[in-house]
Amino acid sequence: MMRKSLMVAAFMVMAAGLLQLSSCARNQQLEGITVSPSAYTYFSPAPEGTSQTPIPLTAYGAYIHPPETKNITGQVTWASDNTIVADVNSSGQLTDGVACGVANISASLYTDAGKTNGNVVVGTMTVTVEGPASEGCPTGTATSSLAVDVTSGAADGVIMSSPGGINCGNTCSASFPTDSTVTLTATPNAGKSFLGWASGCTTSSGTTCEVNLLSDQIVSASFN
Repeated sequence: MMRKSLMVAAFMVMAAGLLQLSSCARNQQLEGITVSPSAYTYFSPAPEGTSQTPIPLTAYGAYIHPPETKNITGQVTWASDNTIVADVNSSGQLTDGVACGVANISASLYTDAGKTNGNVVVGTMTVTVEGPASEGCPTGTATSSLAVDVTSGAADGVIMSSPGGINCGNTCSASFPTDSTVTLTATPNAGKSFLGWASGCTTSSGTTCEVNLLSDQIVSASFN
């Protein structure tokens, strides 16, 4: 009789333990969401109608009861607070907008493992679209390309830039910070002459050309 009572007691303890584990699994709670990457920068707005390769975002959920971190990208609701700067689709694919500025991308989900009860947990990341400071855009790492096209007499002189980067002859294009001023100076070889700047300068005087580099730019010049 004693042995039977002990077996019943052991079974009840085991059943209680299994019930507790099952209850814990059912009540798993979402505590936080982390979006990766946490920030992304586009160097310029996307022209309207341009086909883009989206940047994939990933949402990670931090859970308790039991503690666990897992990929919940397909469960969260994605949203952008400034869709003309950057937008995101329902699967977390990020695309550049047509305007410069800053957009906050959010990934949200209810605390009860993705159902519709409890509190809403939100994770965010920031998108910056850079552009010309003269247009009120954020600036920083944005760069634009400056190219020199010597339309005639390419072997009759050299055009160099300040700051350095272009030495044309050899190197006829380089990238510089967007909205910076680049000065080009033409030096003809002995016995040759510089004919002038045909296009692309913001201002020019003699052998000097200044370019306010708001976007990719080509400057044309010629020697004789």
